[in-house]
Amino acid sequence: MNINKIREDFPILNNPKNKIIYFDNACMTLKPRQVIEKITEYYNEYPACVGRSNHRLGKKASEEYNGARTIIRKFINAREDKEIIFTRNTTESINIISKTFDYYAVITTDKEHNSNHVPWLETGKKRIMLNTEKDIEEQLKDIPKNSLISIYHTSNIDGTTLNIKNIIKIAHEKNARVLIDAAQSASHKKIDVKKLDVDFLAFSGHKMLGPTGTGVLYGKQELLRKLKNYNTGGDTVIDTHYDKAEFEDIPHRFEAGLQNYAGVIGLGEAIKYLQKYIDEIEEHQIKLNKIMTEGLKDKVKILGPENPELRTGIFNFTSKINYHEMSVMLDNFANIMIRSGRHCVHSWYNAHNIDGSTRASVHLYNTAEEAKIFVEKVKEILK
Repeated sequence: MNINKIREDFPILNNPKNKIIYFDNACMTLKPRQVIEKITEYYNEYPACVGRSNHRLGKKASEEYNGARTIIRKFINAREDKEIIFTRNTTESINIISKTFDYYAVITTDKEHNSNHVPWLETGKKRIMLNTEKDIEEQLKDIPKNSLISIYHTSNIDGTTLNIKNIIKIAHEKNARVLIDAAQSASHKKIDVKKLDVDFLAFSGHKMLGPTGTGVLYGKQELLRKLKNYNTGGDTVIDTHYDKAEFEDIPHRFEAGLQNYAGVIGLGEAIKYLQKYIDEIEEHQIKLNKIMTEGLKDKVKILGPENPELRTGIFNFTSKINYHEMSVMLDNFANIMIRSGRHCVHSWYNAHNIDGSTRASVHLYNTAEEAKIFVEKVKEILK
């Protein structure tokens, strides 16, 4: 993986007037020119409705939009295109399941992002929370049948990854279904939904070099067909009468109204780009995390295991400097962009009496030199 060559594809990294170090990738990744150009291509060359208009622009738009669905299906190795539902983000994908899937109890963990925590609070159904400081698989042995396990794949707090293959196997033995929040993993590691035998998988485009406002819900088609309707209206129906409606098959039944065509087409291009490097990204992230860990482990308190191989691309810490002040100083004095706060996991921070933290997160275009500069600047601030 030629990092310098990759960096040439990201316009914001090549602005001589604004040299930045972007370490906020767990929140949102940068976009390569190929994605930006693909989005512009839609608006310049075929800015038409998908699946509605039979003129040449409509046909071209439909071809590109449906092609993006195929690209994503192949990326996660789903069986058919119809198992890929386009959403706005991981949050919406999880909400679809929370509001339309029939289950007895939901099982989550104590480290879930608000997007995989709040939707389940609203259902009013039985909730079971697993303790991530204990053996997850052991705790799953006592779950009720007909439950839904909805858990993160990789944590946005500390970058640790659950063994979801074993979790899914145990769940199925209990006649339970599994929804995986892959927002933090889909951009860094190869996910094969067939090998995992996962029931539902959710992820966001904006964390995968893609446009904002794009997301994916994967589901086994036999399960998707059992879901109740979510949003309805245009494009979700085959026919209507004054007193009834005949609904489309999946995925269209869950894609109501005019969609974010440019965004989806851009997401397809982002996945094509990511596919070229997906097998090397995690190793590269660990290399950079080792530099940050070795340089700062005696100066700050790292959230999660000290071993950077277990935290992959996330270096989250607290120090004697307020987390927001650390973020502002890194930005103002070193052009280093990181995230500070409670990272949409307020419940975990509250439970551990931690007001907030400073999180650096890396991706394929970040360099070892940037990691060294980060270490140097944090040390200067801590003096």
